[in-house]
Amino acid sequence: MTRQQKRSLTGKKARNRASADVFAAAADHPVRVTRRDGESLVLMSESADEARAALLELAAQLVAVTTSTEGTLADRMSDRFPWMLALSPADRSTCAREIVAAARASFATKQPHLAIAELTAWREKATAIAAGLGNEPVEWLDDLSEAIERP
Repeated sequence: MTRQQKRSLTGKKARNRASADVFAAAADHPVRVTRRDGESLVLMSESADEARAALLELAAQLVAVTTSTEGTLADRMSDRFPWMLALSPADRSTCAREIVAAARASFATKQPHLAIAELTAWREKATAIAAGLGNEPVEWLDDLSEAIERP
């Protein structure tokens, strides 16, 4: 949650907002609910909570991988993420670097989707290669001069 978002829902106005407004705001971004008699609470969507949990899980894996000294980063990550073995050695190396970079950006910006999207994209690429979808040359249809009948 940015400081501006926190400020927009704190103070007297936030305490007087209708619960429907607070729930609507929580669907877009986490909302801090200040209580007079206890610790403040943070209300967020389930998908935001799942993204945070997935980022923490990825962080745990990356800490284990990056602190080890055996083998290359790509080799260590392939042990933690076996789907990487479907990639070529060059792609494994690129994948490892790009996932670590995306995770660092996610941590720095508090935007879990950056790392999760990068991880998912590489996993999907590995899955497609394993399914044999990466071996066929692509035939691009550049000539669009022919009109195609509507079905």
